[in-house]
Amino acid sequence: MDLELALPIQHLYPEEFSYCYGCGRLNPQGYHIETYWDGEEGVTRFTPRPYHTAVPGFVYGGLLASLMDCHSTGVAAWAWAQHKGIDLRREPAPRFVTASLHVDFKKPTPLGPTLVLRGRPVEIGRRKVVVESTLTPEGHDEPTVTGRVVLVLIPETMKLAGDPGARRPQT
Repeated sequence: MDLELALPIQHLYPEEFSYCYGCGRLNPQGYHIETYWDGEEGVTRFTPRPYHTAVPGFVYGGLLASLMDCHSTGVAAWAWAQHKGIDLRREPAPRFVTASLHVDFKKPTPLGPTLVLRGRPVEIGRRKVVVESTLTPEGHDEPTVTGRVVLVLIPETMKLAGDPGARRPQT
C-alpha cells in the first residue's frame, strides 16, 4: 500500500485526538509537528525558535525529547496503518500514545538549523509499535539525538469520542 500521502499523519487523526501540545493541529499554542511517510520511514522537520534555548546557541533538551516523542507517535500510526492494510484516504489514522521513551543525547544540538527527525518501526504488534529515531540538524552529518520509543494504541479510557461530558482543552 502506498502511504506516501500529501498530508502529514497528524492531519489524519480524528479531531478529538488533535490537541497534543507537540503534534496537535488544533492546539494553537503547540509545536504543530508534521510527520510524513517516505518509503520505509517517517520524516519530521522542525525549526526551533530562539526561546527554545538551553544555553546560548543550543536547543533545550526537553524540546528534543518532546520532538522524539511526538515524531515517534506519528511513525507508529503510519507503520501500523500500513501493517494492518488501513486505507488512510478513507479511514482515520490510528492514534498512539507513549508507553516508554528512551532518548540519548549524543552531542549538543545547535540552535538555528532545521532539525530533521527520521524514524523506523522495528517492531509492530497487535496494539504496540516500537520506533527507533534519529534527530539530525540540517547541514550536519551525524545525529545529535537518538531514541527508542514504545507506543501503544490509545486506550479506551483516554478516548473522548462520544462522551458528552468530556472536556476539551481551553484554547
